[in-house]
Amino acid sequence: MTVALIIIGVVALSSTGLAIILMFRLLKSQGDSQSQDSAFGHQVGEIRQGMDRVNEAIQNLNVDRAKQSERLETMLTSLNSSSSALRDILANTQARGQWGERMAEDVFRIIGFVEHVNYVKQATVTDGSSRPDFTIFMPENKKLNMDAKFPLTNYVRLVEAGTEEEAQQHSLAFLRDVRDRAKEVVGRNYINSEDNTLDYVLVFIPNEQMFHYIQQHGATVVEEALRNRVVLCSPISLFAILSVIRHALDNFAIEQASNEILSELAIFDRQWKLFAAQMETVGRRIESAQTSFESLKGTRSRTLDRPLQRIQEIRKQRDTPDATEVDSIESEDPVALPETELVETYAEEK
Repeated sequence: MTVALIIIGVVALSSTGLAIILMFRLLKSQGDSQSQDSAFGHQVGEIRQGMDRVNEAIQNLNVDRAKQSERLETMLTSLNSSSSALRDILANTQARGQWGERMAEDVFRIIGFVEHVNYVKQATVTDGSSRPDFTIFMPENKKLNMDAKFPLTNYVRLVEAGTEEEAQQHSLAFLRDVRDRAKEVVGRNYINSEDNTLDYVLVFIPNEQMFHYIQQHGATVVEEALRNRVVLCSPISLFAILSVIRHALDNFAIEQASNEILSELAIFDRQWKLFAAQMETVGRRIESAQTSFESLKGTRSRTLDRPLQRIQEIRKQRDTPDATEVDSIESEDPVALPETELVETYAEEK
């Protein structure tokens, strides 16, 4: 809109300047000839055409401005309707809690947390008395509980207050709601050593402006909550807290894997020592067997060869047939005899 007005002003000033210049020329050329009058008439025609174009442009800009105003009014109406609908929805405590849970889950997804792996929703505490909105898993099987419900009614009244007195009144009511909410969380047994939880509980406030207002105007409320081990957090601060938790989980996983590797290395070292001792024992036995084999092959063989050599010499002295000759004789086929001759031969042997 501002740009259009500037353009219109520039065009109007240009047209006015052109008209003034032409008027000066007109006054100067009154004593000229007929041909100059004709030129003047041509210039006047051009001025009229220029003014017509300026008027047309101004009308078009006015039309565009009206259309833009209409569109802006439509957008404002839609925004007001959406704001009213959102206010009506958040007036419901259950809907407000669901909205807070949805925003918290968005932060979980951004940080890379997975449901049932890094956190669970609506898990009942050990004594069964209450259920936090979220239970975040920590290293060493620790847990961190978080609630996403938050007070809104008095904060909306604070924002819509028409006077300073009303704003002050609603501010005190809103901070009182925050204090009561922190005390309510403490009474729900979200911090329980039997359930292996941390010594702190988170209260998620899914609105940065509301969180900053609490930090600026409710310092005593925040300090009291911390004394009761309740940590108020916004989407940005929750992101920072979850980043630290994610880093701790990664370090714990690396440490746990390192411990497992060191344990396996200890087992390997023990087994390697047993293997080396067994190998040394087997080596000694093989060395002993080798020594025995060498003794059997050398000394025992030579000891057995000496009697055989003397037997061979005695055989030669007595002209005893060689073993090869005996073997050849024994290997000859026996002469087949009739059955009667076999009987007689057997009787004679008897």
